[in-house]
Amino acid sequence: MMKNFSEPKKNENKDAAKTSDPMFLSDSEFGDVKIHDGVISSIVRNAVLEVEGVSRLAGSAFVDNFAELVGSRKIQSRSIDVTVDKDNRVNIEVKLIMKFGYFIPEVAENVQKNVISEVEKFTGMNVCSVHILIQDIENVSDDEDDKQEVSENK
Repeated sequence: MMKNFSEPKKNENKDAAKTSDPMFLSDSEFGDVKIHDGVISSIVRNAVLEVEGVSRLAGSAFVDNFAELVGSRKIQSRSIDVTVDKDNRVNIEVKLIMKFGYFIPEVAENVQKNVISEVEKFTGMNVCSVHILIQDIENVSDDEDDKQEVSENK
């Protein structure tokens, strides 16, 4: 039997709530099964980074490292937004950086398919939407050239 998770906060849509509290997935004679939004975010992160053409999740490495030192949310928390409605249907938004030279619509569709597949496979929840926001494109060959130059100078 599926249960609803906690009620939405006052300033949020009544049909969907950010999952700051663990949501009920099911209960059995042994007890409740709950999945925290951080678990879904971790699944999403891994699914996104598996897709060819994706460089990384969006965010500045310097800012993200500094933010984590002062206790702010991790990059995946800022780059991945998970909302779950009262029927445990999941809606996801991912902000990412792509590698230069890839066809954006194809990479975005592959990310959507992989995220849906992985989240549904690991949680049993229904993913209704995966919104992709491409925030930048990195020229990977420049980064690889820089790394090669550094290793040659050692």
